[in-house]
Amino acid sequence: MSAGTRMILALNCGSSSVKFALFEARGADVPRQPVWKGKIDATGGAHPYRSAMVHVLECARARLGGRALDAISHRVVHGGETYTAPVRVDAAVLADLTGFVALAPLHQPFALEAIAALMADHPQMPQVACFDTAFHHTLPRVEQLLPLPAAVRARGLRRYGFHGLSYEYMAQVLPERHGERAHGRVIVAHLGSGASLCAMHAGRSVATSMGFSALDGLMMGTRSGSLDPGVLLYLLENDRMTVAELTHMLYRESGLAGVSGLSSELPVLLANEARTDDTGARVRDALALYVRRIVREIGALVAVLGGLDLLVFTAGVGEHSAAIRERVCGGLAFLGIVVDDAANQACSHLISAPASRVTVAVEPTDEEWIAARHAAGLLHNSHDQPTPIQGDRPCP
Repeated sequence: MSAGTRMILALNCGSSSVKFALFEARGADVPRQPVWKGKIDATGGAHPYRSAMVHVLECARARLGGRALDAISHRVVHGGETYTAPVRVDAAVLADLTGFVALAPLHQPFALEAIAALMADHPQMPQVACFDTAFHHTLPRVEQLLPLPAAVRARGLRRYGFHGLSYEYMAQVLPERHGERAHGRVIVAHLGSGASLCAMHAGRSVATSMGFSALDGLMMGTRSGSLDPGVLLYLLENDRMTVAELTHMLYRESGLAGVSGLSSELPVLLANEARTDDTGARVRDALALYVRRIVREIGALVAVLGGLDLLVFTAGVGEHSAAIRERVCGGLAFLGIVVDDAANQACSHLISAPASRVTVAVEPTDEEWIAARHAAGLLHNSHDQPTPIQGDRPCP
């Protein structure tokens, strides 16, 4: 395949939205600025992802300027032990990935539904799956192990880690802004509706807060994060909860939403924490627990790294909530972290004060760019000639 210009559409399909970005690739190189990007919310209906894909492709055609769409790249949350690098999806790969749905039920089904819909409508279009678990393939064996019997571990039960495309983006861009410090002892806090931490050294994942599933680690918007397994046994035995009921509670009714009884959204909770009624008390509990869990997990990762050079906040909460950043950094003052209040309120790229022993930064993530880069690399190194979709229809 020649090293000419190709158009790549990156898709990030979640449970209630589809984020997308169209990139122009020159060989294996993909400029960071997309040609076009956007988001579709509330992908409901009988066939949500087929409808969403039709709409996105029609709109993409209007921006191709007569050029062809050469590949579609997808963020796929779980690649299991099999897929530790991006892969072109065929029927066999799609069937394999379906087997990981139980490990990431909030995310895996939606990406696979989009892939299947596109495969049915455009069977010759190259589709590339990029895995959130792949970046954590570098985890040391001790970080992968679960303290369970060998027979259980042999079935693939281990710690995987998630949000890998976001962390891979950070590994690419942090050295541009922070130089050698970005190759040292780094913790990235990906704080969104889902949340996790990644400890990196030399740009590689060496420890992370999420493990076997995307339920592990930090308290999240509607997910519990880490729990004493005894709590789950109690609910199953004494409350006679079914597995389906317990799954629904842990993924959709816990976290900030569950503790506060009000909302999973940080801006809503911060706006209500001064209330003097019971709701205000629950909101304050939710916020305090949320911050405490982040501080505790960062402390654990600092111990693994043997210190900390750079702390980075990213994703929706990490990028936009000055209040949460201030509270987390306040809990980490023992590390010598000092925040510049004005820079923090402005969501500047650098929010630590000159006196801070640890550099603290805010860096927007871009999972779609990483997905597009992987697709461009696979296309550039492939000998297959893709059948592109021509840009000859208007956006409806």
